[in-house]
Amino acid sequence: MSWDAKDVALLKELWAAGRSAGQIASRLGYSRNAVSAKLKRLGHKRGHKPPTANPRIVAVPTRKPALAAACARPVDRVVSTRKPVAKQTRELTKELTKRELYAMLANAVRNTG
Repeated sequence: MSWDAKDVALLKELWAAGRSAGQIASRLGYSRNAVSAKLKRLGHKRGHKPPTANPRIVAVPTRKPALAAACARPVDRVVSTRKPVAKQTRELTKELTKRELYAMLANAVRNTG
């Protein structure tokens, strides 16, 4: 579908009136992208709107670090959040030689048989 002079004139009129590209597209029967592309080819842009109110610029107050006071106090003891690990018995942590392992296996076979 091509743009004829009547559609282009109505497009310019509606755009100048402040209508959005979606509103113009539904009125003319084109897609919003087609209207946006035609406006771009014609050189029309919205630009930035002037501010409606005079904003008052206020400096953001600086925050004082709350941890500085807590760190200045002496600490009585350090509390760990880790769970204590059960101490293993010395027998379980002892490494066995091959000879000791074979002897243990031989004793186990004799006792079961």
